[in-house]
Amino acid sequence: METNHANGIDGIDGVDSVDGTALRTALWRALHVRVDPAPHVLADEIGLRLAAPGAGWTRRPDMDPSRTSRTRASIVARARFIEDLVVEKAGEGVTQYVLLGAGLDTFAQRRPGTAAGLRVFEVDRPATQAWKRRRLTELGLGVPEWLRLVPVDFEEGPSWWERLVAAGFDPARPAVVACAGVLMYLTREAAAATLSQVAKLAPGSTLATTFMLPLDLVAADERRALDATRKAAQAAGTPFVSLYSPREMLDLAHETGFGEARHVSATALAERYFAGRADGLRPSSAEELLVATVQGPPRTP
Repeated sequence: METNHANGIDGIDGVDSVDGTALRTALWRALHVRVDPAPHVLADEIGLRLAAPGAGWTRRPDMDPSRTSRTRASIVARARFIEDLVVEKAGEGVTQYVLLGAGLDTFAQRRPGTAAGLRVFEVDRPATQAWKRRRLTELGLGVPEWLRLVPVDFEEGPSWWERLVAAGFDPARPAVVACAGVLMYLTREAAAATLSQVAKLAPGSTLATTFMLPLDLVAADERRALDATRKAAQAAGTPFVSLYSPREMLDLAHETGFGEARHVSATALAERYFAGRADGLRPSSAEELLVATVQGPPRTP
């Protein structure tokens, strides 16, 4: 077994092929279960099993319970919101769910009753998908027929759309498409291209995507920590390229072809999932969501 010094994960061969942000996200979700009192917004320790960090992972600097409370609250809130949306749409007859930049998402493993009634497509880099497939097999979880791990090289080769269709996605049927923690790493042009592609799906399809706010729209008490996070991301070679105000995201959704779009604020997430908590846990004001719906006759993909 190898130690991945870059990501700080010990004990799993090949984990260096997985994006560090995906690993941290999985650990933050598990940390919510380990250090925050019930009720838990999302109970997910399967990502922790996949990552299998060395002993003492909760003592990592980036897992500090007090310093990361708002970050992990945002991580679990956005995941819970998207999963609630998927369950709602599945109840309305939608049978396809696409995760762009899936990372170590575990919806398929935690919610098999719902997921088995869908065709779930997880889109991510080839190395990440190969590693995840191997880990799911090693843990005895496997990859059921209705779960498609779609490897995509986002920089060259066939587009994610081509790979998705080749994996069995049906453009003529509505779908939920989730894109969490991705847009800030894309140029506005690349984000617009992604939204435009999703807007061409069958009517009734829904996009749920997170976006990061400009610093001046973030709560004052969070700005110093967020600025440090952005500088660290820049130094690590994964800079935050694009930040959006809610108005800009709504405009982008309409410009790219969505018939309906709504903004889901961090305040709304706090009211929905964190109201009445004695520990004061609440999501960061730096990340919010856009939910956009395809209306009218299908457009040519």
